[in-house]
Amino acid sequence: MTTKSLFKDILMAPLSWIYGLVVVIRNFMFDVGLLKSTKFDIPVIVVGNITAGGTGKTPVTEYLVKLLSEKFRTAVVSRGYKRKTKGFVLSDENSTPDQIGDEPYQIKRKFPEVVLAVDEKRVRAIEKLSNEGSYRPEVFVLDDAYQHRYVTPDISILLVDYNNLIYNDRLLPLGRLREPLKAKDKASIVIVTKCPKDITPMELRVITMNLKLYPYQTLFFSYMEYGDLQPVFPCAKEIDADQLKASTALSLTGIASSATFEEYVRSLTNGIKTINFADHHKLTLKDYNKVTEMFAEIDNSKKIILTTEKDAVKMMNDETFPSALKKYIYYIPMNIKLLKDEESFNNLIINYVTKNRSYMRLS
Repeated sequence: MTTKSLFKDILMAPLSWIYGLVVVIRNFMFDVGLLKSTKFDIPVIVVGNITAGGTGKTPVTEYLVKLLSEKFRTAVVSRGYKRKTKGFVLSDENSTPDQIGDEPYQIKRKFPEVVLAVDEKRVRAIEKLSNEGSYRPEVFVLDDAYQHRYVTPDISILLVDYNNLIYNDRLLPLGRLREPLKAKDKASIVIVTKCPKDITPMELRVITMNLKLYPYQTLFFSYMEYGDLQPVFPCAKEIDADQLKASTALSLTGIASSATFEEYVRSLTNGIKTINFADHHKLTLKDYNKVTEMFAEIDNSKKIILTTEKDAVKMMNDETFPSALKKYIYYIPMNIKLLKDEESFNNLIINYVTKNRSYMRLS
């Protein structure tokens, strides 16, 4: 440990202890009933993490929505982080990222038939949707709600980033943990995300051992599967693998952890320059000027801009996006794939919802 990191630890340790104490007191208040957690007669599945930064919540939520919506009336509830609206908003085909948030917008764009609402008070959103006579959901999926204890979940799915394993981490601000490690114990399912596709059996065993899960918890491992390039704007032409391999890419992202995406872009192209803004960052004219300048500096006649799907949905709705760059920018779709036991995971979710739909409980 360097002198600088030691000094940081000494400085941050009291803040980390205070933060941890506040979290413990809050959880205790829920445990003893001083703060109310509401249980619903419709199955509620929550997806989230206990660390700051991205763990792949949106791809996992989309996986669940695709799985469930084929069999059940499915509703998604999110707080709509960084939206410009307040209170309960029910999305429709005219909703924008500013109204419902970029991640909910991405989900609604992919699954237009699914009911999606945003509300900082998830209990209120579930109650409103549950009382909707024309479309009473049979299952709720709550995005980024593992720590949201005002709703009692039926299935809690905790996501752990392979690149930032929670048992090697510490509480904020010393580390990235938003809750003590014990918070993992309330998960029904734990998914280690962003694993290498060729992860070894030995490494799987080591992670499994170090997570120290209980018998009532089920562990899965997953990786990110990238799709074919998609134009952000209609004026962009199709690009084949050979053209891509000869191109230099400007990786433009506004996500919590861009390393995995940038590594994939490197594997596709002849070279890469990167611009990564903060998670959920809304690009300004100053940012676009920086992008334009960096793109112009690339000394290759074959050059493109690559971004994530989450960033693309904001750009395609942004009237200030530079017209000169529209024909060069593409996004790469990303889906979560389970390394093994996909059928077991699917059956676990489907069977629970089938047995616990509200009309079956009432009967």
